[in-house]
Amino acid sequence: MSRNFELLQQVGGMLEMPAAPEEAVEPVTMPPLETEPSTPALDVAGKVRDEIAKLVLNLFLLPAAQAQARRQVIFAGAEAGAGSSWMCARVAEVLASQVRGSVCVVDCNLRSPGLHRQFAVDNHFGLSDALLRSDPLQQYVRQLSRKNLWLLSCGSSTENWEEKVGSGSLRLRLAELRAQFDYVLMDVASTNTCNDGIVLGSSSDGIVLVLKANCTRRDVARKALQELKAANVPVLGAVLNQRTFPIPDNIYNSL
Repeated sequence: MSRNFELLQQVGGMLEMPAAPEEAVEPVTMPPLETEPSTPALDVAGKVRDEIAKLVLNLFLLPAAQAQARRQVIFAGAEAGAGSSWMCARVAEVLASQVRGSVCVVDCNLRSPGLHRQFAVDNHFGLSDALLRSDPLQQYVRQLSRKNLWLLSCGSSTENWEEKVGSGSLRLRLAELRAQFDYVLMDVASTNTCNDGIVLGSSSDGIVLVLKANCTRRDVARKALQELKAANVPVLGAVLNQRTFPIPDNIYNSL
């Protein structure tokens, strides 16, 4: 843990998941999920769900976050395999369980889409298709495990993804999403493979950098942070993903 915490401090004192004891918030009571038979809820329980709930509080629900009106947030790995799609999907579901407003999770990783797999649904009609047409976005989103949770998958057309990410059409579609949904969470390609996070981050409320515990190198994380800050992209925090919990559950729960 000390090695991972040191990494987070050196890349800018960002958020850690789980929170440090002195920064921990009160436990969050999770209401039951209103699931649909065709779209099962994500398999998140126990302390992992508790820690994601703390992250949701920090990003969206605490007074400081609400004062900044964070509604459109990007998740990006510092490198491929960090688990940004996993994190984005689970934050979206927990957020939807905590608010009455609508939540849309969007696969903006046109280079290598994978967010749809987190929800066990097909990726045949989504964002990339919407960029080629002018019909309403309602035709491209699909309802998930809760009545207020929606997915806009990448879609079938992933050719020329670099041009699409920087296109005016994508900016218009993201503005349309912001107008139609209370919260929009976007998964983008890792920062060390392309600059999608920078391109899209300039029109968002900020980006969450996802680091893989015991894997993401310090220089990779530092470089990602420096590039985002140089582009004036608000960095909301870093999440240490796949961190192990060596403490037994009964002891952890009493801390």
